[in-house]
Amino acid sequence: MPEFEAIDTVVIGGGQAGLSMGYHLSRKGVRFTILEANQRIGDSWRQRWDSLRLFTPARFSGLNGMPFPADGNVFPTKDEMAGYLEAYAARFALPVRTGVRVDRVSKAEDGSLVVTAGHRRIQARNVVVAMADFQRPRVPAFASGLDRDIVQFHSSAYRSPDQLRPGAVLIVGVGNSGAEIAREVVLAGHETYISGKVSGELPFDITGLAARLVLARLIFRVVFFRLLRLDTPLGRKAQARVVGKATPLIRVKSKDLDAHGVARVPRTAGVRDGLPLLEDGRTLGVSNVIWSTGYEPGFSWIDLPVFDGQGGPVHTRGICAAEPGLSFVGLHFLYAMSSSMIHGVGRDAEYLAAHIARRRNEVKAPAPRRPVQAVA
Repeated sequence: MPEFEAIDTVVIGGGQAGLSMGYHLSRKGVRFTILEANQRIGDSWRQRWDSLRLFTPARFSGLNGMPFPADGNVFPTKDEMAGYLEAYAARFALPVRTGVRVDRVSKAEDGSLVVTAGHRRIQARNVVVAMADFQRPRVPAFASGLDRDIVQFHSSAYRSPDQLRPGAVLIVGVGNSGAEIAREVVLAGHETYISGKVSGELPFDITGLAARLVLARLIFRVVFFRLLRLDTPLGRKAQARVVGKATPLIRVKSKDLDAHGVARVPRTAGVRDGLPLLEDGRTLGVSNVIWSTGYEPGFSWIDLPVFDGQGGPVHTRGICAAEPGLSFVGLHFLYAMSSSMIHGVGRDAEYLAAHIARRRNEVKAPAPRRPVQAVA
């Protein structure tokens, strides 16, 4: 027998966006719950590669109401970030249910939304999808043609060089993940190739004194947070250029790859005789391939007409006009360049919490007391 309950607002995702959403909903007095698929808050960070550090220093790595507990100039590790999120949820007593993976969001006959998670069904006036728009790893179809002896996996599954076979490594994709993994792999003694084109890089060292004292504040607080917003001409221009494209290299730059002996090669275009085929016609005799080729939105479980042809939600500042009870937070450039960043997600969450509180005041009818049927 399915379990049923009714609640005003369901937040899907217990990462930085979901917890920030919970913080602001609680301040508005909204009754809500947060559903997190992982068994523990912060697991989405713990599951990333072992040596990962944030690109933002600690002073820009905290959510509203609780600064990150470290020297402001250090770059937290992924495990420190995971611990911080867990502590944040505990400090503000946020109602997070872990180990609950949502299977479907649909619409009920009375116009409310229904969240299905296994045997649970939750009816809600509002659903907030608090997840980034990189949920499903993207790997080219031709990857299946690689020789079976070649170890291959997406960068989301990379933890350390211990996963690799002896021999050469090809990393496909020159984004930040690819560049950082390439440096680590070559330093571990593997002949290393990185395939693709650099889309740009920061013109300074983020760990340097000038960056720590001046540039970081200028970039994160002024440029990303205030200037590059969708309500400014500069922000709209930036959004059109960056969405769907690789981000500039931040910590590991082209010169670092060259200095460590990483061989940069053209785009990987296919497979020939079981080996990676470059667009210049060469094949590479490697023992390992790491696909640092990005992600797809992965929102197919939302059974509502709110998406464009690329699978992304159509929204204004996270609110879907076609379904006002559904909103998104944590998406790349949802409102500003900082929207998917730890220091910027709170502004979007506060805006959506105010929207949800207004809906609560406008809709006076109580939540239904018995299950309703979702529209097929």
